[in-house]
Amino acid sequence: MLPSTPLAILALLFLRGASRGEPSTGAACEDVQRLELALTPTNAALELCVSPGLVTSLRFDAPSIVELQDEVRFEEVVRSRRLLTLMPPPDMAPGERLRLTVHFEGDTTSSGSTFVLVAHPGRATHQVEVYRDRRTRESFQQEVIQERARNGQLREELARTQALLGQSGGLRSLLASKTIDLNGVRAQVLEAQVSGPSKGELSLVSGTSYRAELSVAADVLLMNSGSEPWMVAGASLVDARGEEIKGVKFQQDEVIAPAQVKSVIVEVAVTREQARGEWTLKLWDAGGRAITISKVTFP
Repeated sequence: MLPSTPLAILALLFLRGASRGEPSTGAACEDVQRLELALTPTNAALELCVSPGLVTSLRFDAPSIVELQDEVRFEEVVRSRRLLTLMPPPDMAPGERLRLTVHFEGDTTSSGSTFVLVAHPGRATHQVEVYRDRRTRESFQQEVIQERARNGQLREELARTQALLGQSGGLRSLLASKTIDLNGVRAQVLEAQVSGPSKGELSLVSGTSYRAELSVAADVLLMNSGSEPWMVAGASLVDARGEEIKGVKFQQDEVIAPAQVKSVIVEVAVTREQARGEWTLKLWDAGGRAITISKVTFP
């Protein structure tokens, strides 16, 4: 497990602000988005935030048929009667818009409901719940429970981070250990992508990388689409020449249950020169279920 190093602690704090910033496009990049078509004007096109290399799933409350503009360009499209899972075209440029039309089975009176997939670098809505009619009370109750759980988790993370900062001596410790200099801790949103098939049905939702004077770190949000929980047991970082860097530490506070999204943090001590270029990050559990994330860069 990753010890309470100053960089990892600061990374958690910076991530909460960086990963929730407003996107540059008009689409809202929420982790979960719920849409009621009964409350939407007939001619309105609802925007959904997508990103190359990141999975977005749409779940419908009734059987449906979906049409995708330029579907041949998409990296992956998986359909069922009530679920659509897609990975946008790898060459989809930031701000590019592609149309998605939904026709509900048995509805012969309309031309369907139109959505617009808006490309955003490094961020995407990973779950979209589409309701043909008004949402049920149970749906609202579920959302309230999820929000309460999320708020509770954020409060716990804040309390834990504050406690760790207090134990480490806060900025005094960072300055004394030369972890930060005049540049502080730099952060950037990852534009990484999953390389090849992921064993265990893991997918990258979003991520942020960090660099301090003596080390680098990455905080990645992973979604578990499999049927078994997932907990990191090992991590590796390999540079563009295929050389693996030693001493990678990792931290995962909670098991990723099926259909959930959780954070995994990795950190390694490197010099500024060593941190340059693109890296490949691999994470795996005790059973060998792994995810490989390529094109990881640090500020």
